[in-house]
Amino acid sequence: IKEYTSAAKKPLNRAEQSQLIRMLQNFIPTRSWNWRSLTTTLHSLTSAGVFTPHYPMDERVKLTQAHLLSTLLDAIIFNCSQKPQARNIDARGIANLLWAMAKLVDKGQKQTPEFNEAVVALLPHVSAMKDQFKAQGIANLLWAMAKLVDNGLEQTPEFKEAMGALLTHVSIQKDQFNAQGIANLLWAMTKLVDNGEWTPELKEAVAALFPHVNAQKDQFNTQNIVNLLWAIAKLSDNGQKRAPGLNEAVAALLPLVNAQKDQLNAQGITNLLWAITKLVDNGLERTPGLNEAVAALMPLVNAQKNQLNARDIANLLWAITKLVNNGLERTPGLNEAVAALLPLVNTQKDQFIPQHIANLLWAMAKLVDNGQERTPGLKETVAALFPQVNAHKDQFNVQDIANLLWAMAKLVDNEQEWTPGLKEAVAALLPHVNVQKNQFNAQGIANLLWAMAKLVDNGQEQTPGLNGAVAALLPLVNAQKDQFIPQHIANLLWAMAKLVDNGQKQTPGLNGAMAALLPLVNAQKDQFI
Repeated sequence: IKEYTSAAKKPLNRAEQSQLIRMLQNFIPTRSWNWRSLTTTLHSLTSAGVFTPHYPMDERVKLTQAHLLSTLLDAIIFNCSQKPQARNIDARGIANLLWAMAKLVDKGQKQTPEFNEAVVALLPHVSAMKDQFKAQGIANLLWAMAKLVDNGLEQTPEFKEAMGALLTHVSIQKDQFNAQGIANLLWAMTKLVDNGEWTPELKEAVAALFPHVNAQKDQFNTQNIVNLLWAIAKLSDNGQKRAPGLNEAVAALLPLVNAQKDQLNAQGITNLLWAITKLVDNGLERTPGLNEAVAALMPLVNAQKNQLNARDIANLLWAITKLVNNGLERTPGLNEAVAALLPLVNTQKDQFIPQHIANLLWAMAKLVDNGQERTPGLKETVAALFPQVNAHKDQFNVQDIANLLWAMAKLVDNEQEWTPGLKEAVAALLPHVNVQKNQFNAQGIANLLWAMAKLVDNGQEQTPGLNGAVAALLPLVNAQKDQFIPQHIANLLWAMAKLVDNGQKQTPGLNGAMAALLPLVNAQKDQFI
């Protein structure tokens, strides 16, 4: 099976899988199988695609898959509970098994109790054999463990111990990793950081790998380039923007985007534009290399627009807007990319999760604020999103609420009509300001009060919902006064004055907020534009 799929350079297709499953119905791995047979079988069947679920799926195929996998997992658990010397457990088999199990999850396999038990049984052997893993085994293991965690595996003490043991060996064996290994390792470390793991060993391993990105830049394939830039951007977003070697690694990768642009699929284009945007947003200089990479990607958005899913659309519009907001020139390529994406928002409006909806409306408002013409396409996109705000109102987090109300205020300020959809969306969000008031940071408070004032200034009635939201925010100004930057102070004082000018009562809450802000004007007087 492995030889067949290796020669074809692709996993089994659906027809081949169905044909093979008939022959595997009575194929039963037992506990008496030796370790080598067991590990080779699970690894080979997984990489060949024998366990890949297809939808809809024949019940016979599904049952045979489940039975075969269950017997293999049972044999693994049994073998791992014996003494390693007696069962010939080896490092290569451990690496192959965890890689295979991560692949299964990646292809849609549920992490059943039996599946998780098999993973837990393997972890102590990772720690015990840490000195026997070669570079490729370490890369595969860390990729596998990150994949499993990303799909909900609990980070137990045994897991953390195995992780720590492997990360130490990344630094020791840093010169032995090939291009694929480097890409997989940085992706894996990023996923671990994203799931709350940020240990000294992990930081050291990341720092050890960055110089090798530059050294092996000519060996990376398209997928590697996408994964590396995504990983570096994520690390930057998680506090590593000043990590030694980060800027050099990015500078080495950016020219490769242009060189390999014709190999990119829709998800690759999305991930790259998201990554470049995040890096710029975290202070990366807009070099000629960066501008060329962005320019190379823009026409591809239009070319592959029909391949984009809802997540891609939301991420792309967010990324393009952020780049424009950070000074990127509005080239014909950029305008065409935006024009290609807008109709897709309407088409896929029911597929967006709450975060997408918030990001999209923020993007629309920012684009308009940066000179985007209010075309029929843009108006339709905005109109399609407003009912989604109402539909998902209970699912927005604090940042979403702040971004949405800011966006609606900006759109209204830029001649957006007060449609029934807009009014309902605003009315749906206002009570949530009060409910989540203790979660807002300084920027959220400033943006929300600015938004309320702008909405009122553009005809929003001072409803009980609006008054309640304002009343909930005012005490927070005093509580977080030391966190406000000059722009916040200016916006807050402007907002309060506007609210009062439009009939807001000068309550003790408002007077207290005002009294908290005025000394900050004096203290930060040299920093106002």
